[in-house]
Amino acid sequence: PQGGAVMRVFIGVDPRQPVAAAVLNYSIQRNASKPVAVTNLHLPQLPITRRGLTEFTYSRFLAPYLSNYEGVSVFMDADMLVEGDVWELEKLAKAPVNVAKHAERFEWPAIMVFRNDECKTLTPEYIENEENKLFDFAWTADIGSLPDKWHYVVGYDAPRHDAELWHFTKGIPEHPECRNCHGAEVWKAYKEEMLGTVSWLELLGRSVHANSVLEELMK
Repeated sequence: PQGGAVMRVFIGVDPRQPVAAAVLNYSIQRNASKPVAVTNLHLPQLPITRRGLTEFTYSRFLAPYLSNYEGVSVFMDADMLVEGDVWELEKLAKAPVNVAKHAERFEWPAIMVFRNDECKTLTPEYIENEENKLFDFAWTADIGSLPDKWHYVVGYDAPRHDAELWHFTKGIPEHPECRNCHGAEVWKAYKEEMLGTVSWLELLGRSVHANSVLEELMK
């Protein structure tokens, strides 16, 4: 972001399916060209208590505040997968907030790119106030547009294979009901890679810690 060396990304986490946020986080880091600081939005840790259908219904709008209103920050729903470089989003942030306008309007807040210093209306107090709907974007003077490939809504948009961001809004492929959805094999591949490791021998065989482990095994 402007004035810094780290991109800030905030993930809206549903504690009922932590695997979604873990895979998204991994995919972000896997494809980023420069350092990325990823923060999971857990409502008990935040300066608001307002919630809707999920814990992050309203906490998503805290991204500029949590970034000290500096640089560019990104919010993403947890049921997403990133195959592009999130640093590209910094270049695409032309307005105070930027969304993929091809999607249904209710999907716009699923991924938002903020120019934080232009979003100072979004204080914890403003977000907590139930008179402020937030999803009407009345808090901003302008809404920029992201390319369609940065919000491919699986099951709603025409199938594509060049997406920079996949949104499994009907359910992540971890669920049996969605295991055959378009892009399921892509999501599952990231999950398997995230959970993977080389053998213990390859990883620690030459380490100073290896002898004590081998001694225990020989007993």
